[in-house]
Amino acid sequence: MGFFDFFSRDKKQNLDRGLQKTKEGVLGKLRRVFTGRRTIDDDFLDELEEVFITSDVGAETTLKILDRIQARVARDKYVDMDELNELLCQEISDLLAESDHDESTGTFEPAPGRKPYVIMVVGVNGVGKTTTIGKLAYAYKAAGNRVMLGAADTYRAAAVPQLEEWARRVDVPVVKQQEGADAAAVAFDTMSSAVANNMDVVIIDTAGRLHNKKGLMDELSKIKRSISKVVPGAPDEVLLVLDGSTGQNAFEQARQFSAATQVTHLAVTKLDGTARGGVVIGISDQFKIPVKYIGIGEKMEDLQLFNKRAFVESLFGRKG
Repeated sequence: MGFFDFFSRDKKQNLDRGLQKTKEGVLGKLRRVFTGRRTIDDDFLDELEEVFITSDVGAETTLKILDRIQARVARDKYVDMDELNELLCQEISDLLAESDHDESTGTFEPAPGRKPYVIMVVGVNGVGKTTTIGKLAYAYKAAGNRVMLGAADTYRAAAVPQLEEWARRVDVPVVKQQEGADAAAVAFDTMSSAVANNMDVVIIDTAGRLHNKKGLMDELSKIKRSISKVVPGAPDEVLLVLDGSTGQNAFEQARQFSAATQVTHLAVTKLDGTARGGVVIGISDQFKIPVKYIGIGEKMEDLQLFNKRAFVESLFGRKG
């Protein structure tokens, strides 16, 4: 049974469509590098390095990929470019941080034995955080779960109304207080209500002020403590949302947030509008944080559970 027997045809087609701009950039560059090549020499590796660097994979991860390619070629004597393409897929997939969700199903299900399953969402303003929360709520509800939102971003004036609008669209309850309220208190109220109402999944928004403000990071720690007072061990995910179109800036945001709070998973958004999708590879490798969700379009269904093999094969134009 082939790999894509597990990863549905519709999801594969949506992924291919969502990564089209990145694919065009990467594949176009690779074709130019591969054309007329029969051996893998230093010049070829230099050109391959440029392909990955200009695709926002990042210098550190690019060097890892090249080292792996050189070692495999020396051992296995690969000379065929189609074989090399497959080799690139294998090595890059291996670099991506291992996920704790079942990548083969592509279904949104909370971890067994965790009820409610709690997702605390962090990230700077403008990365698509509120939209990601709305799409997560839609996906988990569509999978048969009872979902509740918590509006703990009490700092930005428009944050609560925007989350309320998503809650209305998805038809899930949202717990809120007035603008400027204590965010940790909102989180505590959300968790108390979720437990009382037997919710399966709770998604809590947090303030997205500049990531280098110490006050924000202290606030995130306080919110986490409030959550765990109601459900010990929660949150189950501290989800950092990153805008894939920002390239190297996304690396800096990942660095700042992972240093200040225990980020457990990544969501990379807006991949459909950028040729910089290689950032997914670099960030996952450098910070050893698994990518769990990717945004590849504006529709509700365009938030996918990340499947690293499907992502890499789509990126390199392979059919699986």
